[in-house]
Amino acid sequence: MSDEDPVIIAARRTPIGTRGRALARLRVEELAAPTIVAALADAESAARSPLEVADVLLGNCMGPGGNPARVAALASGLGVDVPGGTVDRQCGSGLAAVVDAVAAIRAGDRRVRIAGGVESASTAPIRSVGGVAYDRAAFAPDGFPDPDMTRAAEDLARHDGISRRRQDDHAARSHARARAARDAGRFDAELVALAGLRSDDAIGGAQPLLARLPPLFLGGSVTAGTSTRIGDGAATVVVAPPGVAPGLAVRASAVIGCDPALPGVGAAPAIDQVLRRLGVSVADVTAFEIVEAFAAQSLAVLDRLGIAEGDPRVCADGGALALGHPWGASGAIALVRLYTRLARSGASAGSLGVAAASVGGGLGIAAVVQVVR
Repeated sequence: MSDEDPVIIAARRTPIGTRGRALARLRVEELAAPTIVAALADAESAARSPLEVADVLLGNCMGPGGNPARVAALASGLGVDVPGGTVDRQCGSGLAAVVDAVAAIRAGDRRVRIAGGVESASTAPIRSVGGVAYDRAAFAPDGFPDPDMTRAAEDLARHDGISRRRQDDHAARSHARARAARDAGRFDAELVALAGLRSDDAIGGAQPLLARLPPLFLGGSVTAGTSTRIGDGAATVVVAPPGVAPGLAVRASAVIGCDPALPGVGAAPAIDQVLRRLGVSVADVTAFEIVEAFAAQSLAVLDRLGIAEGDPRVCADGGALALGHPWGASGAIALVRLYTRLARSGASAGSLGVAAASVGGGLGIAAVVQVVR
């Protein structure tokens, strides 16, 4: 670990609105710009010297095109000289954008970067070829498995023998933690209210209700209750050279490929690789934020890492099963949550956090951050 690693010095997000609900009328730049403005204001308040913004990098999967990061940069009032770049690693896009911002600073440009992710599932355009609409682009070429993520979660549950009861319990725990965090105000400092929405609107999930839901596939175990709700939202962090302000130093990151037939496991080898690179273990980590696309997928990742169900270090305030999943933003939301859990909460210097996501097509991405004061 190096004292020269870039540092996340501010982090904000919108509440996550379930697709078609409170944030449904907002375009991607209307979601992202308020988080950019809020995060930059926080960073300027904390910084020991004036900040110059070099770039805005945002993850986005299903948006309108036209470089949403550049549109959001302009909408934020940063000035025409601040460019923007949009990153697509599907559900890992928001985290990948931050990793790219870190790499640019490590390469020698000492100006700050604003990075994160944004997704408006509600306004995502219908795509077509030859006038025929299709639901999603291929995650893999002909000759490779290419399941949609719900089918992949069911396949993974069967492959790993993950029971319906375990999935229901995991989802219920995620919702219970999120309700407790919301009611205690633990999300408040990271949120930027939009369109009258002040908290994540998918939080619910009482155990008796989950147990009554039918499986999505005949003879299967994955249900609507153990699948995340697709959402609208944005998350932004400010990445600076070391010494500018306290926060979370980004110590290392990893992106890996895995079997596209079982894409939900990708976070596990990515986490394993990045921890081994730093010479630390799962036991050394204070806080994990691993994107919960499905309960079966989340449990498969934890099982591979040797982390017990219900470990309080993992998504301690609930994960995407409770909060929602705005595809291109979710990896950045994981970092915002780590910033709150570690930097805002006063965790001791040196505490480690891990943000990670499994990605359609058979990818995994992970980053390790460490509290610096």
